[in-house]
Amino acid sequence: MSIPDLKVALIQTSLFWKNKTANLAMLEEKIFNLQQPLDIIVLPEMFTTGFTMDAVEVAEPMNLTTTKWMKQMAAQTRAVICGSIVISDAGNFYNRFLWVEPDGKIFTYDKRHLFRMANEEQHYAPGQATIIISYKGWKILPQICYDLRFPVWSRNTMEGDMLAYDLILFVASWPKPRISAWDILLQARAIENLCYSLGVNRVGQDGNAIPYSGHSAVYDFKGNTLVFNEDEDCVLYSTLGYKPLMEYRAKFPAWMDADNFTIP
Repeated sequence: MSIPDLKVALIQTSLFWKNKTANLAMLEEKIFNLQQPLDIIVLPEMFTTGFTMDAVEVAEPMNLTTTKWMKQMAAQTRAVICGSIVISDAGNFYNRFLWVEPDGKIFTYDKRHLFRMANEEQHYAPGQATIIISYKGWKILPQICYDLRFPVWSRNTMEGDMLAYDLILFVASWPKPRISAWDILLQARAIENLCYSLGVNRVGQDGNAIPYSGHSAVYDFKGNTLVFNEDEDCVLYSTLGYKPLMEYRAKFPAWMDADNFTIP
């Protein structure tokens, strides 16, 4: 069975500070104006609130307003909707990535590396495991913002005679003063893992006057730039080819010489 190409849309946008209603209305309008058809629509980190440490104020449980909204958007567009929001769960708060498929199926990943320079670790609980999502024959690894700085956590390892994933996907609120690190590391994740690397970052300013400059992008398995936008409020589109990825891995099997390791 041939595996189809993936058509993805990256929504690079400013956000209303801690205003869920305004953000969902704004994003809904953008989603309904997207080019069709699509397979995956990617939203930024904490897309309902902006990157806030006020977890008690903004958190919601699973399967409430935003989850239901994502299910509705996925069903109407026939595309996956994904991004992270603030979730309360069993007495803890999480910066949680939600992957919602058109049939309503949901996968989640909790951010592992919490940004201590903003005291994120004092307000949120860390995730304990990665998750690889299988969709339309593709294997996809979701990650959140600061995770990008820790390559061991996202290292593409062997499963049988194949690599574990084909696409690594980052959603972020990565500030403008450190945007050069975002560019370099996002490209590096593609090269070192022989996969596509996709990152969606927001633009505008948050409620603490921290500026964000986008630089959302998709890189192929060689590190070539497929799409990139510096700082516009915009949508980026890209088509990811499965066949050229497999052909390159067969031609350049660097993964066969990778070091084995385990994470405690």
